[in-house]
Amino acid sequence: MKRRSLVFVALFSFFALVYGPAASADGIEIGQKIEDFKLTGIDGKEHSFSSLMGKNGAVLVWVSAQCPVVKAYDERIVAIAEQYEARGIRFIGINSNATESLEWVTSDAEKAGYKFPVLLDKGNVLADRLGATVTPEVYFFNTDNVLLYHGAIDNDRSGRNIQDHFLKTAFDAALSGKAIERPKTNAFGCTIKRVGMEGK
Repeated sequence: MKRRSLVFVALFSFFALVYGPAASADGIEIGQKIEDFKLTGIDGKEHSFSSLMGKNGAVLVWVSAQCPVVKAYDERIVAIAEQYEARGIRFIGINSNATESLEWVTSDAEKAGYKFPVLLDKGNVLADRLGATVTPEVYFFNTDNVLLYHGAIDNDRSGRNIQDHFLKTAFDAALSGKAIERPKTNAFGCTIKRVGMEGK
């Protein structure tokens, strides 16, 4: 019995080492700080997080060219970005989908009307680092790179019955110097198509 247990532990350790933890098991928590990072944008230029930071913070928005949930949110994303970039919060689009080409992501960003930069997370490195799993999913940081809010934009993917404006409420609290009452909500949408998931 003892030998069987040792074999199980050894096998479990092997698979944990080979496959690693699920992306959702890792990630950054509210109140933690993210180190600066650099990614290439759809404009072909390399951008650092610090260079894109707004005077009152920045929000990373995971987007997708193929996700119907993102498409349902595009109009809202554009409107919120315009409203709050005027108040010093910079929007940064992140695309981590291994299934989407540069041309596809670029044309979709133009169709969606994104006025903010969209960066390509090749190999889903940033998504793994933060624990992002779906599109759209948002991470709002202050100017010290501390995570203030993570989760959904609002409570309704259709946009017809929005009762909780999670992201806007977080912005308003932060801009007023108040604590964010709900710093974390459950993001929902399409699964990020990570490397190795191209055919799934």
